[in-house]
Amino acid sequence: MVLLRELLGETLRRRRRAQKRTLRDVSKQANVSLGYLSEIERGHKEPSSELLASVCGALQVRLSEVLAEVSREVAVHERGEDSSQGRQVAVLPLARDKAASAGSVPSDVQEEVARRRRALSAAPASIAQVRSRHRRGEVTDSVVRAAA
Repeated sequence: MVLLRELLGETLRRRRRAQKRTLRDVSKQANVSLGYLSEIERGHKEPSSELLASVCGALQVRLSEVLAEVSREVAVHERGEDSSQGRQVAVLPLARDKAASAGSVPSDVQEEVARRRRALSAAPASIAQVRSRHRRGEVTDSVVRAAA
């Protein structure tokens, strides 16, 4: 599953490296701690819109350009065209598209979706189990926060 924060981090890192700038330089100019900026680039933290605007300002790139680049990458993942990084994306039809695309979801995707639904319906006994399921990609960050 592709995460928006990972694509955003990869995009920011790519932009910074293209300018041959260090994390220290960008973090100082954006007024963000070096460690936090590093976690954003690695896709471990999801930046606020203010922080993202500050980092884009430090990189002298428009926020809209970064978001457009991330949007294009998400579209590529949704189409399943990115097998180079080993990521798999299960794309389900939206409710309004279900009638038009009935039967068009491959069986392996249907099986994966069914497995994840079963995993979500089973109530974990502890926060440790929720975190374990999060690491396996079975639940989202919001589920972990709700369980904590």
